[in-house]
Amino acid sequence: MMSSQQNDLITRVGKGTPAGELLRNYWQPVALVDELPAERPVCAVRLMGQDFVVFKDEQGNYGMLDRDCPHRGADLAAGRLEAGGIRCAFHGWLFDHKGKCLSTPGEPVGSTLCNRIRQSAYSIVERSGILFAYIGKGEPPAFPNFDCFAAPGEYTFAFKGVFECNWLQALEVGIDPAHASFLHRFFEDEDVSESYGKQFRGASADSDMPITKVLREYESPEILVSPADYGLRLIAKRPLNDEQTHVRVTNVVFPQAFVIPMSSEMTISQWHVPVDDENCYWYAIFTSFSAPTNKQQMREQRLELYELPDYTSRKNKRNNYGFNLQEQLTETYTGMGFDINVHDQWAVESQGVIQDRTREHLGTTDQGIIAYRRLLVDAIEKTQAGEKTLMMIDEQQAAHLTGPASIDGIGPADRWDEYWKESDINRRTAAPWPVPKA
Repeated sequence: MMSSQQNDLITRVGKGTPAGELLRNYWQPVALVDELPAERPVCAVRLMGQDFVVFKDEQGNYGMLDRDCPHRGADLAAGRLEAGGIRCAFHGWLFDHKGKCLSTPGEPVGSTLCNRIRQSAYSIVERSGILFAYIGKGEPPAFPNFDCFAAPGEYTFAFKGVFECNWLQALEVGIDPAHASFLHRFFEDEDVSESYGKQFRGASADSDMPITKVLREYESPEILVSPADYGLRLIAKRPLNDEQTHVRVTNVVFPQAFVIPMSSEMTISQWHVPVDDENCYWYAIFTSFSAPTNKQQMREQRLELYELPDYTSRKNKRNNYGFNLQEQLTETYTGMGFDINVHDQWAVESQGVIQDRTREHLGTTDQGIIAYRRLLVDAIEKTQAGEKTLMMIDEQQAAHLTGPASIDGIGPADRWDEYWKESDINRRTAAPWPVPKA
């Protein structure tokens, strides 16, 4: 049982909070490249309770600055992109992507005021269709040589969505392998050939058995959790018979991401990023090991649910997530449609904006959540003591952090451990792009 003080310690992320200071030591996704359109590449961003403006200048440089103009506090996200930077619409003060003040046009001729003005600026880089920013102190960690970052652009697809709840409970649904047999249960199986771009709709690798059938008929997995250089590896085993076992390998990448299989050919690397204590975005990079991603199809699929510009779900708490009683009786476990993102959103938002963990009772299948919380508390304590934490890596270490392997397949019951490792090697070897060895 957790105390309310312990719950606050691991959930609150404002400036100066223990968890907030930890997360600020890592790169955080802040926008999709798609959110900065060519005609005016400017985007307002809220991250861990702080407000920023992200923009791309005329020379193609990305910048991220505090959102309030240092003159009188007006909103730089409403500014003009011109003359090598972003210009405040209130008095015309101009700032470049590094926060340098280039001009204070209302001042008298000869004024040197702009030489004394700087706007806080933050490191920002593009990786696989997502803009990552670093708002911590000192040098940021290096990016690991993970598949989602190593893949050529045509083999990835990036998207996001908002959850109206705390980041931690949103993350924890992804490190819970047992819930899929219930929350994502479909009473009938679709044609797996129509599953492209849809999670839990295809066939498990090395079989023609739909994943939906595996989850529905084998609902009690054995869950194995082991430490890894990047965080945790989780393996869920579902024995099908004396000869075959379904093996699902997923990963927690510290501090707040997971890597999971989407299909036999594609993985999902997903971050849960706090907007503030009570809202978060998930950012995902889909990585294909076989053929270039059909970005248009995948985007259209997701825009059936998510509404721009804020990537809010059309099914949400205000319309009871589209609940339909007849569907719950005959088609799906939740009665909330066939998009598993809606199921996850309901599950984590229904816990309240910040889950009260003093009232929870964890079970055997919650081993991954327990192990992750221990990692999180340990890292918070190390941060408070000024010590280095997990995944605070340099370029040399980053080059050797590859994979991580993420498999959903059916293999021999007596060789299940060798099976998933061989499946990962085979997929990497057959890929049309140079996949790093895991």
